[in-house]
Amino acid sequence: MTAPETYGDLGEAAWRWVLDQVRWDDGGPWIPVSVPHEGGPPEDDRDGMHSGIGGLAHVLAEVREARPWTEEEHRLADGIATRIRGNLATTTTYSYFDGLVSDLGVLSALRVDGAADAIARLDELMEDDGWEQPWMVPPRFAPHTRINDATLGTAGNLLGAVWAHRSGTPGAADLAHRTADLLLREGEATAAGTDWPFVPYRFTEAVRAERGDQQMPNWSHGLAGIAASLAVAGAVLDRSDLVEAARSGAEHLVTLGDTSGGGFVLPHVIPRDPDRDEVTYSWCHGPTGTSLLFTALECAGVGEVAGESPERWQRRCLHSLHTSGIPERLRPGFWDNDGRCCGTAGVGDVVLDAWQLRGVDDDLVFAQVLGDALVERAIVVREGDGDRACWRFTEHRNDDPLLPPGVGWMQGAAGIAAYLLRLARVLREGRGTPAVARLDTWWNLP
Repeated sequence: MTAPETYGDLGEAAWRWVLDQVRWDDGGPWIPVSVPHEGGPPEDDRDGMHSGIGGLAHVLAEVREARPWTEEEHRLADGIATRIRGNLATTTTYSYFDGLVSDLGVLSALRVDGAADAIARLDELMEDDGWEQPWMVPPRFAPHTRINDATLGTAGNLLGAVWAHRSGTPGAADLAHRTADLLLREGEATAAGTDWPFVPYRFTEAVRAERGDQQMPNWSHGLAGIAASLAVAGAVLDRSDLVEAARSGAEHLVTLGDTSGGGFVLPHVIPRDPDRDEVTYSWCHGPTGTSLLFTALECAGVGEVAGESPERWQRRCLHSLHTSGIPERLRPGFWDNDGRCCGTAGVGDVVLDAWQLRGVDDDLVFAQVLGDALVERAIVVREGDGDRACWRFTEHRNDDPLLPPGVGWMQGAAGIAAYLLRLARVLREGRGTPAVARLDTWWNLP
């Protein structure tokens, strides 16, 4: 069995490699999306949680649980906070990945002020039917298209407002109520319950007529994330209508998946795209992220979905992870990513949540299996002042399948480092060690 120190030392080596990639200019710190990198900071990804400096705040929050910050880390934290707060009044982006919702998570991870300004700006940008999506343009989409999902759209903004309200941020409760009301209006009745498409149907009539209706039902862009946001909003805002809407969404969702063998998996895309695996097991489009819906329903007091408890549905999702074959790369294109969004570290974090919540020993064992895969696949460079570590994911359709090493939180060494540091800490200290709560997981923790 791998010693906790092995995971912890590798996590520190990965974090050291990430810190080596931090650049500074007149605007503050920035990181490249991947290495090598030529030129200046990536304009679209500079500040966000997904691939920018915002994600490093979440690593710093995990590091703080293990040891005091160094002087270098304090400087980085101050630089991130200054950069993020300096843009709150003028930014026009708002998503969980790269906008104001990302900023809310970053500011809370750093334990600095600014949430009220982020909420005020979200409120200012909100129109009667939601938020503008400048990247969704004709001819594919109608003008002023809105989206419902948890990472780019209304459900993500609801998660951000609820998170801010839980910490007493002025204006957050009102924004959360109005955002929830907006999301309720976007629901589509089905025979089994309620559905929320990624893009509301009124914006996609031409596309649906030409190509059919294609949905991604899992966490990032689908019904699982949307229903979960309604569930936790209902719990925090004491609104039974939101809880009932979330339960109705879950009732519909479970009719779309495979419950054989005691598990539960949903297709990546419905109807199936022949160029993709039918099922993946990740946070973004697999049972890892979808399991968060069922703990959200449990948090909201829902007793059952389709005749089974939310806890049982969560265990079904985890059973599918345990029996999926991950983290082995069983065939070309299967499990070629070790990051948080689409790969090993993201699964590991949710499995650790489950163990700390319920104490099922198989979950802790599986978390270590995932950690061992990260140890095995690490690229470690030994230097005079300490090791550096990174990971190269694969794209089997490329002539050179090894991708350049990513740096950031969702698709790089930063997010992997945080998982390894947490795994080491949990193994040393046990189930009771604090878990870092974030706006997309707080209800998944003890």
